[in-house]
Amino acid sequence: MRILLVTPPLTQLNTPYPATAYLKGYFSAEGHEVRQVDLGIEVADRVLSKSFLAPIGLERQAQLIEPVKRFLRGQDDTLGPRIANRSLLPEGARFSQLDEDGLEWSFGVSGTSDKAQHLATLFIEDIADYIRENIDKHFDLVRYAEYLSNDAPTFDPLYNELRQKPSPIDQLMLELLSSHISEFHPDKVCITVPFPGCLYAALRCGQWLKANTQSVVEIGGGFPNTEWRQLSDRRIYEFCHEVLIDGYEAALEMCPDFSDLPLDKYLSLTEMTNPMHRLWSQGRWNKMVVARGCYWHRCAFCDTSLPYIGNYHAPKASTVVDHMERIVEQTGRTGFHFVDEALPPKLLEDVGREILRRRMAVSFWGNIRFEKAYTTELCDLLAESGLVAVSGGLEVASDRLLKLIDKGVTVGQTIAACRHLHDAGVMVHTYLMYGFPTETLQETVDALETIRRMFDEGIVQSAFWHRYAMTCHSPSGLHPENYGAHRITLDSNPFCNNEVDWEPGFDYDIEAVGAALRLATYNYMNGLGLDQPIRSWFPIKVPKPSIQ
Repeated sequence: MRILLVTPPLTQLNTPYPATAYLKGYFSAEGHEVRQVDLGIEVADRVLSKSFLAPIGLERQAQLIEPVKRFLRGQDDTLGPRIANRSLLPEGARFSQLDEDGLEWSFGVSGTSDKAQHLATLFIEDIADYIRENIDKHFDLVRYAEYLSNDAPTFDPLYNELRQKPSPIDQLMLELLSSHISEFHPDKVCITVPFPGCLYAALRCGQWLKANTQSVVEIGGGFPNTEWRQLSDRRIYEFCHEVLIDGYEAALEMCPDFSDLPLDKYLSLTEMTNPMHRLWSQGRWNKMVVARGCYWHRCAFCDTSLPYIGNYHAPKASTVVDHMERIVEQTGRTGFHFVDEALPPKLLEDVGREILRRRMAVSFWGNIRFEKAYTTELCDLLAESGLVAVSGGLEVASDRLLKLIDKGVTVGQTIAACRHLHDAGVMVHTYLMYGFPTETLQETVDALETIRRMFDEGIVQSAFWHRYAMTCHSPSGLHPENYGAHRITLDSNPFCNNEVDWEPGFDYDIEAVGAALRLATYNYMNGLGLDQPIRSWFPIKVPKPSIQ
């Protein structure tokens, strides 16, 4: 059987999303003839071209786009100083938001590669803004028509848009898809939808395939597996033959195969100065899974009832490192982003030892739980084997709430793990959460004080606050009464089902609190305001920190 694997626009422009690479490894091992395409990078490459930009009124950008792309692909570093001194690129609205002092603080003296990448990214974003405002309202660099898919209880808005004439970007995408179909003649087309920003494009592709080919069209991926488990709107089958829920799970145990993707087309972007967010968009990291599922799978806010979290399976360390060696051969790149829900510390230790035993020169980063296993000895070992950064959840930064959500760690253990990682030279990013059921204003203030102290000590370099969202697949969504919460409705939507409405019952302005947390933490990341009183960040009256 001929199988075409498709990643629709748009996920990331700096590196391939790994779903199709895992599926290719799986289907190839079963004896099928397999081809994979990343329509996201192919569309972006066609849009960011002289032939596309000049006719729509961007003549100056059209003259510069190919040199800028070569620079962002690492093919012409000599352009960096010219971009960094701001004498080359036309500067649109994105540049007007630049803080010159902050730019120099973040990137150093003029001429540095990171600064040039950031400015070149702003140039690309200005182009994307122009296209969205004048040519195609759906277009964005890392998502496509996401507003139609985010929190969509009914199919109607998205369905109605899909019944309209394809937009100019749609047409370009379908032309590229048509060329792949003509060359390969697949019996089956599998379209992965990892995020809501890929759904519209996926359905456009499915719509065209059903109208113009005899191929069987399957749609799966992270978004359907989370949002469509209660799907009842049969109109979805106008765009595919099958919706796969928990399909091809065994593929995650295979070695991914990136070999036929256009790896020279990906663009290393620096969208923001946050050091962890830069890792996401900068550089062509090889994405791979170390262990399937989450070894902890208990956190109250997480979709632990779903197989992608709850079905944990860990391979041998030697198998993991075998896969790493094969991927390096395929891509020529030695950097890895381990995309696990949470890297198991014992397996990670064994992987580190195996890397050292084979004397491999690699770099890697990923998500962990800040638990007591991350001792000085383990962190030193991991850093020596190639660990450069970690992200992990401090979440509510309150021992009472950490116990309530069954996080399995304490604030003290988290601080100790961050200190050991920092001392080993590993960059640390922490996720933070506010607005969990029963969280008091005092606990929120204390959480901000905790993170202020961690920045002040230098044991975290990056942090981001999320507002708690109750999801229907999480323990807190399935049994809200165990967490002092009440769901407003238990009924399922006909289309997407994930986040659910609940009664917060907070006696303070949660939106004002969230804005203050983000503002304070942004300043802390830039080395500012660390001596400023905590209460000064809030536009409402809050108590003093109570932690010693």
